[in-house]
Amino acid sequence: MSDTLKRLADVIESRKLVNGGDPDTSYVSRLFSKGDDAILKKIGEEATETVMAAKDARASGDKSKVLYECADLWFHSMIMLAQFDLTPQDVLRELARREGISGIEEKANRKLAAREQDERQD
Repeated sequence: MSDTLKRLADVIESRKLVNGGDPDTSYVSRLFSKGDDAILKKIGEEATETVMAAKDARASGDKSKVLYECADLWFHSMIMLAQFDLTPQDVLRELARREGISGIEEKANRKLAAREQDERQD
């Protein structure tokens, strides 16, 4: 994992309330204090802004806003990961697990696993 992602993940972890984060002085702590819905809402906003920036970039040729908004989306996604006690390294491991697997095949396998799970519950 990149040093930048590791450092950022460590800072985000330190901003959790259980680690002494203060919502009065930290934006990240404030999001943690508001809970899942606030974090997820922020990700939705950032995802929409990223999509709109990409559409604008296609029309204008200026990619700078795509980069800016994508950074915001990654940042807020890292907050969500921390909220669920996950790390960027966990995501990288999952991507490595998928490496070499067709996206179509991987999706079919997920559907099959879900169907088998439903059958076991019945």
